[in-house]
Amino acid sequence: MKIEQIYTGCLAQGAYYIESDGEAAIIDPLRETAPYIERAKARNATIKYVLETHFHADFVSGHLDLSKKTGAPIVYGPNANPSFPAHIAKDGEELKLGRVTIKVLHTPGHTMESTCYLLMDENGRPHSIYTGDTLFIGDVGRPDLAQKSGAITQEDLAGLLYDSLHSKIMSLPDDVIVYPAHGAGSACGKNMSKETFDTLGNQKRTNYALKAATKELFVQEVTDGLLPPPAYFPQNVAMNKGVIPSVDSVKERGLRALAPDRFELVADTEGALVLDTRGAQTFKDGFVPRSINIGIKGDFAPWVGSMIPDVKHPLLLVTDAGMEDEVVTRLARVGYDHVLGYLEGGIAAWKAAGKQVDTIESIPAVEFAARMAKGPLHVVDVRKDGEWTASRVKGAHHASLQYINEHLSTFSKDEPNYIHCQGGYRSMVAASLLKARGYHNVIDVAGGFNAIKNTDVPVTDEVCPTTLKK
Repeated sequence: MKIEQIYTGCLAQGAYYIESDGEAAIIDPLRETAPYIERAKARNATIKYVLETHFHADFVSGHLDLSKKTGAPIVYGPNANPSFPAHIAKDGEELKLGRVTIKVLHTPGHTMESTCYLLMDENGRPHSIYTGDTLFIGDVGRPDLAQKSGAITQEDLAGLLYDSLHSKIMSLPDDVIVYPAHGAGSACGKNMSKETFDTLGNQKRTNYALKAATKELFVQEVTDGLLPPPAYFPQNVAMNKGVIPSVDSVKERGLRALAPDRFELVADTEGALVLDTRGAQTFKDGFVPRSINIGIKGDFAPWVGSMIPDVKHPLLLVTDAGMEDEVVTRLARVGYDHVLGYLEGGIAAWKAAGKQVDTIESIPAVEFAARMAKGPLHVVDVRKDGEWTASRVKGAHHASLQYINEHLSTFSKDEPNYIHCQGGYRSMVAASLLKARGYHNVIDVAGGFNAIKNTDVPVTDEVCPTTLKK
Protein backbone atom coordinates (compact mmCIF):
# COMPACT_ATOMS: atom_id res chain seq x y z
CA MET A 1 0.00 0.00 0.00
CA LYS A 2 1.29 3.44 -0.95
CA ILE A 3 -0.17 6.74 0.27
CA GLU A 4 1.04 10.12 -0.95
CA GLN A 5 -0.23 13.53 0.05
CA ILE A 6 0.20 15.94 -2.87
CA TYR A 7 0.17 19.30 -1.10
CA THR A 8 -0.07 22.59 -2.97
CA GLY A 9 1.09 25.32 -0.61
CA CYS A 10 -0.25 28.34 -2.51
CA LEU A 11 -3.77 26.91 -2.17
CA ALA A 12 -3.17 25.16 1.16
CA GLN A 13 -4.75 22.13 -0.53
CA GLY A 14 -4.04 18.44 -0.16
CA ALA A 15 -4.87 15.88 -2.83
CA TYR A 16 -4.14 12.20 -2.27
CA TYR A 17 -2.75 9.28 -4.23
CA ILE A 18 -3.55 5.86 -2.74
CA GLU A 19 -2.29 2.68 -4.41
CA SER A 20 -2.56 -1.03 -3.70
CA ASP A 21 -1.62 -3.97 -5.89
CA GLY A 22 -1.48 -1.95 -9.10
CA GLU A 23 -4.71 0.01 -8.54
CA ALA A 24 -4.84 3.67 -7.52
CA ALA A 25 -7.42 6.13 -6.23
CA ILE A 26 -7.09 9.91 -6.41
CA ILE A 27 -8.86 12.04 -3.82
CA ASP A 28 -9.73 15.72 -4.45
CA PRO A 29 -7.45 16.30 -7.47
CA LEU A 30 -6.46 19.74 -8.64
CA ARG A 31 -7.39 20.74 -12.16
CA GLU A 32 -4.18 19.72 -13.90
CA THR A 33 -4.09 15.95 -14.31
CA ALA A 34 -0.43 15.27 -15.08
CA PRO A 35 0.77 14.86 -11.44
CA TYR A 36 -1.66 11.99 -10.88
CA ILE A 37 -1.39 10.27 -14.25
CA GLU A 38 2.42 10.42 -14.19
CA ARG A 39 2.56 8.92 -10.67
CA ALA A 40 0.39 6.01 -11.69
CA LYS A 41 2.31 5.47 -14.93
CA ALA A 42 5.67 5.49 -13.13
CA ARG A 43 4.43 2.76 -10.81
CA ASN A 44 2.66 0.79 -13.55
CA ALA A 45 -0.65 1.32 -11.77
CA THR A 46 -4.15 1.96 -13.09
CA ILE A 47 -6.25 4.79 -11.68
CA LYS A 48 -9.46 3.04 -10.61
CA TYR A 49 -11.36 5.83 -8.80
CA VAL A 50 -11.50 9.63 -8.73
CA LEU A 51 -12.95 10.36 -5.29
CA GLU A 52 -14.43 13.75 -4.35
CA THR A 53 -15.17 14.64 -0.74
CA HIS A 54 -17.63 17.41 -1.74
CA PHE A 55 -18.20 20.19 -4.25
CA HIS A 56 -15.20 22.38 -3.52
CA ALA A 57 -15.59 26.14 -3.17
CA ASP A 58 -11.98 27.29 -3.10
CA PHE A 59 -10.65 25.54 -6.20
CA VAL A 60 -11.84 23.87 -9.38
CA SER A 61 -11.29 20.15 -9.28
CA GLY A 62 -9.67 18.07 -12.02
CA HIS A 63 -12.19 15.23 -11.73
CA LEU A 64 -13.65 15.60 -15.24
CA ASP A 65 -10.34 15.69 -17.12
CA LEU A 66 -8.86 12.94 -14.95
CA SER A 67 -11.86 10.67 -15.48
CA LYS A 68 -11.86 11.34 -19.22
CA LYS A 69 -8.15 10.59 -19.59
CA THR A 70 -8.10 7.46 -17.41
CA GLY A 71 -11.61 6.03 -17.67
CA ALA A 72 -11.90 6.00 -13.87
CA PRO A 73 -15.37 6.81 -12.51
CA ILE A 74 -15.95 9.96 -10.47
CA VAL A 75 -17.30 9.11 -7.02
CA TYR A 76 -19.28 11.37 -4.68
CA GLY A 77 -21.12 10.59 -1.48
CA PRO A 78 -24.87 10.83 -0.83
CA ASN A 79 -26.77 14.04 -1.71
CA ALA A 80 -24.37 15.01 -4.52
CA ASN A 81 -26.11 16.19 -7.67
CA PRO A 82 -23.51 16.81 -10.40
CA SER A 83 -24.60 17.51 -13.97
CA PHE A 84 -22.19 14.88 -15.33
CA PRO A 85 -22.05 11.08 -14.96
CA ALA A 86 -20.77 10.03 -11.53
CA HIS A 87 -21.17 7.19 -9.07
CA ILE A 88 -23.13 8.48 -6.08
CA ALA A 89 -22.01 6.13 -3.34
CA LYS A 90 -24.16 5.05 -0.42
CA ASP A 91 -23.20 5.70 3.18
CA GLY A 92 -21.11 2.74 4.31
CA GLU A 93 -20.41 1.50 0.78
CA GLU A 94 -17.04 -0.18 0.35
CA LEU A 95 -14.79 0.35 -2.65
CA LYS A 96 -12.14 -2.28 -3.31
CA LEU A 97 -8.69 -1.03 -4.26
CA GLY A 98 -6.18 -3.82 -4.77
CA ARG A 99 -5.86 -5.49 -1.38
CA VAL A 100 -7.28 -2.60 0.63
CA THR A 101 -10.78 -1.15 1.05
CA ILE A 102 -12.07 2.41 1.04
CA LYS A 103 -15.25 2.89 3.05
CA VAL A 104 -17.60 5.77 2.26
CA LEU A 105 -18.67 7.77 5.33
CA HIS A 106 -21.33 10.40 4.68
CA THR A 107 -20.53 13.36 6.96
CA PRO A 108 -22.86 16.30 6.19
CA GLY A 109 -22.22 19.61 7.89
CA HIS A 110 -19.69 21.57 5.88
CA THR A 111 -21.96 20.82 2.92
CA MET A 112 -24.82 18.36 2.64
CA GLU A 113 -22.87 16.02 0.35
CA SER A 114 -19.64 16.13 2.38
CA THR A 115 -18.13 12.67 2.60
CA CYS A 116 -15.03 11.18 4.22
CA TYR A 117 -13.19 8.13 2.92
CA LEU A 118 -11.89 5.64 5.46
CA LEU A 119 -8.97 3.53 4.23
CA MET A 120 -8.80 0.05 5.73
CA ASP A 121 -5.63 -1.99 5.33
CA GLU A 122 -5.26 -5.54 4.06
CA ASN A 123 -6.40 -6.88 7.42
CA GLY A 124 -9.54 -4.74 7.46
CA ARG A 125 -8.17 -2.40 10.15
CA PRO A 126 -8.83 1.36 9.85
CA HIS A 127 -5.60 3.00 8.75
CA SER A 128 -6.35 6.58 7.67
CA ILE A 129 -9.28 8.83 6.93
CA TYR A 130 -9.51 11.45 4.17
CA THR A 131 -11.74 14.07 5.69
CA GLY A 132 -12.05 16.73 2.99
CA ASP A 133 -13.42 19.86 4.66
CA THR A 134 -15.21 17.98 7.45
CA LEU A 135 -12.23 17.75 9.83
CA PHE A 136 -9.02 19.74 9.59
CA ILE A 137 -5.94 19.65 11.76
CA GLY A 138 -6.90 22.03 14.57
CA ASP A 139 -10.29 22.92 13.13
CA VAL A 140 -13.44 21.74 11.37
CA GLY A 141 -15.02 22.91 8.13
CA ARG A 142 -16.93 26.17 8.18
CA PRO A 143 -20.70 25.51 8.23
CA ASP A 144 -21.88 28.65 6.45
CA LEU A 145 -21.08 27.93 2.80
CA ALA A 146 -24.08 25.69 2.06
CA GLN A 147 -26.71 27.59 4.04
CA LYS A 148 -29.86 28.54 2.15
CA SER A 149 -32.18 31.37 3.08
CA GLY A 150 -35.37 30.03 4.62
CA ALA A 151 -34.24 26.41 4.27
CA ILE A 152 -31.11 25.69 6.31
CA THR A 153 -28.95 27.93 8.46
CA GLN A 154 -25.30 27.80 9.42
CA GLU A 155 -26.42 26.71 12.90
CA ASP A 156 -28.34 23.82 11.33
CA LEU A 157 -25.27 22.80 9.35
CA ALA A 158 -23.03 23.12 12.41
CA GLY A 159 -25.38 20.77 14.27
CA LEU A 160 -25.17 18.27 11.43
CA LEU A 161 -21.39 18.59 11.46
CA TYR A 162 -21.32 17.81 15.18
CA ASP A 163 -23.42 14.70 14.60
CA SER A 164 -21.20 13.59 11.70
CA LEU A 165 -18.00 13.99 13.70
CA HIS A 166 -19.31 12.16 16.74
CA SER A 167 -21.14 9.35 14.97
CA LYS A 168 -18.72 8.63 12.11
CA ILE A 169 -15.21 9.82 12.99
CA MET A 170 -14.53 10.20 16.71
CA SER A 171 -15.44 6.57 17.37
CA LEU A 172 -12.55 5.39 15.18
CA PRO A 173 -9.27 4.20 16.79
CA ASP A 174 -6.94 6.93 18.03
CA ASP A 175 -4.09 5.80 15.76
CA VAL A 176 -6.08 6.47 12.57
CA ILE A 177 -4.28 9.14 10.55
CA VAL A 178 -6.33 12.20 9.59
CA TYR A 179 -5.62 13.55 6.11
CA PRO A 180 -7.64 16.74 5.44
CA ALA A 181 -8.16 18.67 2.22
CA HIS A 182 -6.63 21.90 3.57
CA GLY A 183 -4.15 23.42 5.99
CA ALA A 184 -3.32 26.85 7.38
CA GLY A 185 -4.04 29.66 4.94
CA SER A 186 -7.24 28.23 3.50
CA ALA A 187 -10.45 30.23 3.85
CA CYS A 188 -12.40 26.98 4.36
CA GLY A 189 -11.76 27.14 8.12
CA LYS A 190 -10.62 29.66 10.71
CA ASN A 191 -8.13 27.91 13.01
CA MET A 192 -6.24 25.42 10.85
CA SER A 193 -2.82 24.16 11.85
CA LYS A 194 0.26 24.39 9.67
CA GLU A 195 0.52 20.61 10.05
CA THR A 196 -1.08 18.76 7.15
CA PHE A 197 -1.90 15.47 8.92
CA ASP A 198 -2.16 14.07 12.44
CA THR A 199 -3.51 11.15 14.41
CA LEU A 200 -7.17 11.20 15.34
CA GLY A 201 -6.25 10.70 18.98
CA ASN A 202 -4.17 13.85 19.06
CA GLN A 203 -6.95 15.80 17.38
CA LYS A 204 -9.38 14.63 20.06
CA ARG A 205 -7.02 16.10 22.64
CA THR A 206 -6.08 19.35 20.90
CA ASN A 207 -8.74 20.37 18.35
CA TYR A 208 -10.94 23.01 20.02
CA ALA A 209 -14.03 21.88 18.09
CA LEU A 210 -13.67 18.22 19.03
CA LYS A 211 -13.25 19.17 22.69
CA ALA A 212 -16.60 20.99 22.86
CA ALA A 213 -18.51 19.56 25.81
CA THR A 214 -21.95 19.80 24.22
CA LYS A 215 -23.54 20.13 20.81
CA GLU A 216 -24.76 23.61 21.70
CA LEU A 217 -21.25 24.73 22.64
CA PHE A 218 -19.86 23.20 19.43
CA VAL A 219 -22.37 25.12 17.31
CA GLN A 220 -21.52 28.34 19.12
CA GLU A 221 -17.77 27.91 18.78
CA VAL A 222 -17.64 26.90 15.10
CA THR A 223 -20.01 29.68 13.99
CA ASP A 224 -18.37 32.40 16.08
CA GLY A 225 -16.08 34.80 14.23
CA LEU A 226 -16.70 33.51 10.71
CA LEU A 227 -15.69 36.08 8.11
CA PRO A 228 -17.59 36.33 4.82
CA PRO A 229 -16.20 33.81 2.30
CA PRO A 230 -14.36 35.08 -0.78
CA ALA A 231 -16.70 36.10 -3.60
CA TYR A 232 -15.41 33.44 -5.96
CA PHE A 233 -16.42 30.53 -3.71
CA PRO A 234 -20.00 30.03 -5.02
CA GLN A 235 -18.74 30.35 -8.59
CA ASN A 236 -16.24 27.55 -8.03
CA VAL A 237 -18.96 25.36 -6.51
CA ALA A 238 -21.09 25.90 -9.62
CA MET A 239 -18.13 24.99 -11.85
CA ASN A 240 -17.44 21.83 -9.86
CA LYS A 241 -21.06 20.75 -10.20
CA GLY A 242 -21.14 21.37 -13.94
CA VAL A 243 -19.29 20.55 -17.14
CA ILE A 244 -16.33 22.87 -17.66
CA PRO A 245 -13.70 23.28 -20.39
CA SER A 246 -10.62 21.10 -20.31
CA VAL A 247 -7.70 22.79 -18.59
CA ASP A 248 -5.71 22.08 -21.76
CA SER A 249 -8.04 24.30 -23.80
CA VAL A 250 -7.93 27.01 -21.14
CA LYS A 251 -4.14 27.04 -21.26
CA GLU A 252 -4.06 27.07 -25.06
CA ARG A 253 -5.99 30.35 -25.13
CA GLY A 254 -4.27 31.89 -22.13
CA LEU A 255 -0.77 31.28 -23.45
CA ARG A 256 -1.12 33.52 -26.49
CA ALA A 257 1.80 35.96 -26.74
CA LEU A 258 0.54 39.46 -27.55
CA ALA A 259 2.81 42.24 -28.80
CA PRO A 260 2.29 45.60 -27.01
CA ASP A 261 -0.04 47.10 -29.66
CA ARG A 262 -2.16 43.95 -29.76
CA PHE A 263 -2.13 43.69 -25.96
CA GLU A 264 -3.40 47.26 -25.67
CA LEU A 265 -6.07 46.70 -28.31
CA VAL A 266 -7.38 43.55 -26.62
CA ALA A 267 -7.45 45.32 -23.26
CA ASP A 268 -9.55 48.13 -24.72
CA THR A 269 -11.92 46.11 -26.89
CA GLU A 270 -12.49 43.21 -24.47
CA GLY A 271 -12.58 45.26 -21.29
CA ALA A 272 -9.83 43.03 -19.92
CA LEU A 273 -8.19 43.60 -16.56
CA VAL A 274 -4.39 43.63 -16.67
CA LEU A 275 -3.04 41.33 -13.95
CA ASP A 276 0.67 41.83 -13.23
CA THR A 277 2.13 38.87 -11.35
CA ARG A 278 5.69 40.12 -10.84
CA GLY A 279 7.14 40.75 -7.39
CA ALA A 280 6.04 43.90 -5.58
CA GLN A 281 9.43 45.61 -5.64
CA THR A 282 9.76 44.96 -9.38
CA PHE A 283 6.21 46.01 -10.18
CA LYS A 284 6.55 49.38 -8.42
CA ASP A 285 9.26 50.58 -10.82
CA GLY A 286 7.07 50.40 -13.92
CA PHE A 287 3.78 48.81 -14.93
CA VAL A 288 0.94 49.08 -17.42
CA PRO A 289 -1.40 51.79 -16.08
CA ARG A 290 -4.47 50.52 -14.13
CA SER A 291 -3.02 47.02 -13.79
CA ILE A 292 -3.37 45.10 -10.53
CA ASN A 293 -0.34 43.52 -8.89
CA ILE A 294 -0.81 40.10 -7.29
CA GLY A 295 2.57 38.41 -7.15
CA ILE A 296 2.85 34.78 -8.22
CA LYS A 297 5.31 34.17 -5.36
CA GLY A 298 2.77 34.34 -2.57
CA ASP A 299 -0.81 33.29 -1.84
CA PHE A 300 -1.58 34.09 -5.44
CA ALA A 301 -4.77 32.20 -6.27
CA PRO A 302 -6.69 33.04 -3.07
CA TRP A 303 -5.88 36.74 -3.46
CA VAL A 304 -6.93 36.71 -7.10
CA GLY A 305 -10.20 35.21 -5.91
CA SER A 306 -10.65 37.97 -3.35
CA MET A 307 -9.62 40.90 -5.55
CA ILE A 308 -11.33 39.83 -8.79
CA PRO A 309 -14.78 38.60 -7.70
CA ASP A 310 -16.00 37.52 -11.15
CA VAL A 311 -14.16 34.42 -12.40
CA LYS A 312 -15.45 35.14 -15.92
CA HIS A 313 -13.79 38.57 -16.13
CA PRO A 314 -11.38 38.64 -19.10
CA LEU A 315 -7.75 38.93 -18.02
CA LEU A 316 -4.46 39.89 -19.65
CA LEU A 317 -1.20 38.98 -17.99
CA VAL A 318 2.15 40.59 -17.36
CA THR A 319 4.56 38.03 -15.91
CA ASP A 320 8.22 37.41 -15.30
CA ALA A 321 9.81 35.76 -18.33
CA GLY A 322 9.07 32.04 -18.42
CA MET A 323 6.30 32.18 -15.80
CA GLU A 324 3.36 32.42 -18.21
CA ASP A 325 2.38 28.73 -18.02
CA GLU A 326 2.59 28.69 -14.22
CA VAL A 327 0.36 31.76 -13.92
CA VAL A 328 -2.30 30.48 -16.32
CA THR A 329 -2.32 27.11 -14.55
CA ARG A 330 -2.75 28.67 -11.11
CA LEU A 331 -5.57 30.87 -12.37
CA ALA A 332 -7.34 27.87 -13.89
CA ARG A 333 -7.14 26.08 -10.54
CA VAL A 334 -9.54 28.66 -9.10
CA GLY A 335 -11.76 28.99 -12.18
CA TYR A 336 -10.27 32.01 -13.94
CA ASP A 337 -10.52 30.52 -17.42
CA HIS A 338 -10.81 33.74 -19.40
CA VAL A 339 -7.17 34.70 -19.79
CA LEU A 340 -6.83 36.21 -23.26
CA GLY A 341 -3.04 36.21 -23.46
CA TYR A 342 0.11 37.73 -22.00
CA LEU A 343 2.37 40.67 -22.83
CA GLU A 344 5.09 39.36 -25.12
CA GLY A 345 8.47 40.63 -23.96
CA GLY A 346 7.01 41.88 -20.70
CA ILE A 347 7.21 45.44 -19.43
CA ALA A 348 10.50 46.00 -21.27
CA ALA A 349 8.71 45.53 -24.59
CA TRP A 350 5.91 47.79 -23.41
CA LYS A 351 8.40 50.57 -22.64
CA ALA A 352 10.28 50.02 -25.90
CA ALA A 353 7.01 50.49 -27.78
CA GLY A 354 6.66 53.93 -26.23
CA LYS A 355 3.65 53.03 -24.13
CA GLN A 356 2.74 54.90 -20.96
CA VAL A 357 4.14 53.46 -17.74
CA ASP A 358 2.97 54.07 -14.18
CA THR A 359 4.91 53.68 -10.91
CA ILE A 360 4.25 53.43 -7.17
CA GLU A 361 6.46 54.97 -4.52
CA SER A 362 7.76 52.36 -2.08
CA ILE A 363 9.91 53.31 0.90
CA PRO A 364 11.82 51.20 3.45
CA ALA A 365 10.62 51.07 7.03
CA VAL A 366 13.46 53.31 8.23
CA GLU A 367 12.34 56.06 5.85
CA PHE A 368 8.76 55.58 7.02
CA ALA A 369 9.99 56.00 10.61
CA ALA A 370 11.85 59.18 9.70
CA ARG A 371 8.74 60.67 8.12
CA MET A 372 6.63 59.62 11.11
CA ALA A 373 9.06 61.43 13.41
CA LYS A 374 8.35 64.69 11.59
CA GLY A 375 4.60 64.56 12.17
CA PRO A 376 1.47 62.41 11.91
CA LEU A 377 0.93 60.42 8.72
CA HIS A 378 -2.20 58.80 7.29
CA VAL A 379 -1.24 55.16 7.79
CA VAL A 380 -3.49 52.34 6.57
CA ASP A 381 -2.88 48.76 7.72
CA VAL A 382 -4.32 46.20 5.25
CA ARG A 383 -3.61 43.08 7.31
CA LYS A 384 -6.25 40.65 8.57
CA ASP A 385 -8.26 41.40 11.69
CA GLY A 386 -6.26 39.04 13.89
CA GLU A 387 -2.93 40.56 12.84
CA TRP A 388 -4.26 44.06 13.44
CA THR A 389 -5.59 43.12 16.88
CA ALA A 390 -2.31 41.49 17.92
CA SER A 391 -0.22 44.64 17.40
CA ARG A 392 -0.32 47.70 15.14
CA VAL A 393 1.14 51.12 14.47
CA LYS A 394 -0.34 53.58 16.94
CA GLY A 395 -2.80 55.90 15.21
CA ALA A 396 -3.06 53.74 12.07
CA HIS A 397 -6.31 53.05 10.24
CA HIS A 398 -7.42 49.54 9.34
CA ALA A 399 -8.79 48.26 6.00
CA SER A 400 -8.26 44.52 5.57
CA LEU A 401 -7.22 43.79 1.99
CA GLN A 402 -9.83 41.06 1.56
CA TYR A 403 -12.61 43.63 2.07
CA ILE A 404 -10.84 46.72 0.77
CA ASN A 405 -13.61 47.61 -1.68
CA GLU A 406 -15.97 48.05 1.27
CA HIS A 407 -13.56 50.36 3.07
CA LEU A 408 -12.34 52.79 0.41
CA SER A 409 -13.44 55.67 2.63
CA THR A 410 -10.58 54.72 4.96
CA PHE A 411 -8.13 56.06 2.40
CA SER A 412 -7.53 59.77 2.08
CA LYS A 413 -8.03 61.52 -1.25
CA ASP A 414 -6.05 64.53 -0.09
CA GLU A 415 -3.00 63.47 1.93
CA PRO A 416 -0.58 60.62 1.17
CA ASN A 417 -1.73 57.12 2.18
CA TYR A 418 1.10 55.10 3.73
CA ILE A 419 0.04 51.49 3.23
CA HIS A 420 1.55 48.46 4.92
CA CYS A 421 0.77 44.78 5.56
CA GLN A 422 2.86 42.20 7.39
CA GLY A 423 5.67 41.63 4.89
CA GLY A 424 5.07 43.79 1.80
CA TYR A 425 3.04 41.49 -0.47
CA ARG A 426 -0.51 42.60 0.31
CA SER A 427 0.32 46.29 0.61
CA MET A 428 1.39 46.42 -3.04
CA VAL A 429 -1.80 44.62 -4.04
CA ALA A 430 -3.72 47.32 -2.20
CA ALA A 431 -1.63 50.16 -3.63
CA SER A 432 -2.09 48.93 -7.21
CA LEU A 433 -5.83 48.53 -6.70
CA LEU A 434 -6.10 52.06 -5.32
CA LYS A 435 -4.03 53.43 -8.20
CA ALA A 436 -6.41 51.78 -10.64
CA ARG A 437 -9.30 53.44 -8.76
CA GLY A 438 -7.75 56.89 -9.14
CA TYR A 439 -5.91 57.19 -5.82
CA HIS A 440 -2.51 58.47 -6.92
CA ASN A 441 -1.33 59.45 -3.44
CA VAL A 442 -0.36 55.95 -2.27
CA ILE A 443 2.99 55.05 -0.74
CA ASP A 444 3.93 51.45 0.00
CA VAL A 445 5.97 50.62 3.11
CA ALA A 446 8.32 47.85 1.99
CA GLY A 447 8.79 45.00 4.42
CA GLY A 448 5.52 45.79 6.17
CA PHE A 449 4.94 45.51 9.89
CA ASN A 450 7.77 42.99 10.23
CA ALA A 451 10.18 45.78 9.33
CA ILE A 452 8.27 48.64 10.98
CA LYS A 453 8.34 47.09 14.46
CA ASN A 454 12.14 47.07 14.32
CA THR A 455 12.21 50.88 14.00
CA ASP A 456 11.28 53.69 16.41
CA VAL A 457 7.72 53.85 15.09
CA PRO A 458 5.39 53.51 18.11
CA VAL A 459 3.34 50.31 18.03
CA THR A 460 0.81 48.85 20.45
CA ASP A 461 1.82 46.12 22.89
CA GLU A 462 1.61 42.69 21.33
CA VAL A 463 -1.30 40.46 22.32
CA CYS A 464 -0.42 36.76 22.34
CA PRO A 465 -2.43 35.01 19.60
CA THR A 466 -3.50 32.29 22.04
CA THR A 467 -5.47 34.87 24.01
CA LEU A 468 -7.34 36.10 20.96
CA LYS A 469 -10.84 34.90 20.23
CA LYS A 470 -10.88 32.02 17.78
